[in-house]
Amino acid sequence: MTFFDAALLFLSGFVSGAVNAVAGGGTFVTFGAMTLVGVPPIVANATSSVTQFPGYITSTLAYLDDIRHFWRQALLLCVISAFGALAGSLILLALSNPSFRALVPWLLIAATALFAAGPWLKPAPKPGAQARVGSFAGSLAQFVTSIYGGFFGAGMGVMMLATLGLTQAGDYHRLNALKNMLAVVIAAIAILVFVSGGVVAWPQAIVMIPGGALGGYAGVWIAKRVPQGLVRGFVVAVGLFLAFYYFTKG
Repeated sequence: MTFFDAALLFLSGFVSGAVNAVAGGGTFVTFGAMTLVGVPPIVANATSSVTQFPGYITSTLAYLDDIRHFWRQALLLCVISAFGALAGSLILLALSNPSFRALVPWLLIAATALFAAGPWLKPAPKPGAQARVGSFAGSLAQFVTSIYGGFFGAGMGVMMLATLGLTQAGDYHRLNALKNMLAVVIAAIAILVFVSGGVVAWPQAIVMIPGGALGGYAGVWIAKRVPQGLVRGFVVAVGLFLAFYYFTKG
C-alpha cells in the first residue's frame, strides 16, 4: 500500500463517516476507494463491512432510550437477521472474485436506485404509535433484507427502513432505532464470517476506521451547513460511477 493509497483510503473513511452521519450511503465511498486501489471486489465488500461497523454501534447507542421499550419483542427479528446475514455472507464467500465482480454493477445500480428513492420510501409518521415487532410478514421481509445485508451491504439501511415501515408499527424514530439495532446484528455476523474466511484487508481497514470516526464527528457540522439533498446526490453519483466502472472493466 503506497502513501497515496493510504491517503485515499483515509479520506474515503472520513467522507464515508460524514456521509453516513448526514444521509447514509457511506459504503459506496469505502467500496469505491478500495476498488480504485486494486482491492478485489469480495475483499473490498467484506472490508467495507468492518469499516462501517463502528458507525452502526454509535447510531444504535443514540437510540438506546427508544430501544429499551421494545428490545424484548425485537429479539426474534435479531435472530432472524443473524441467520439471514449468515446465509448472505456464506453465499458471498462461495463465489469467486470474477463471479462476484460480474454481479457488482447490477448490485450497485439496484442499491443506488434504492438509495436515491430513500426519501420516498421512509415510513409515514405515526405519532404515539407503539412499536410492534415480530409479525410473520415482517419476519420474512427482514430475513430477505438480512441476506442482502450479509451479501452486499450498500443500501441495506434504506431497504430495511422501507420494509420495516410496511410491516411494523411505530413512529419513524422507533423504526429507525429498530433498523439500527438489526444492522448491528447483520454486520456483526457478516464480519465474523468474513474474518474467519480471511477476506478482510486489515491494513486498509485500519487506515479507514480512524477516518470514519473523524468523519462521523464532522458530519454533525456538515449536517448543519450542507443540504441533505446535495449529499444524497453525491452518493448517487458515486454509485453510478462505480457501476459504470465495473461494467466497463468487467
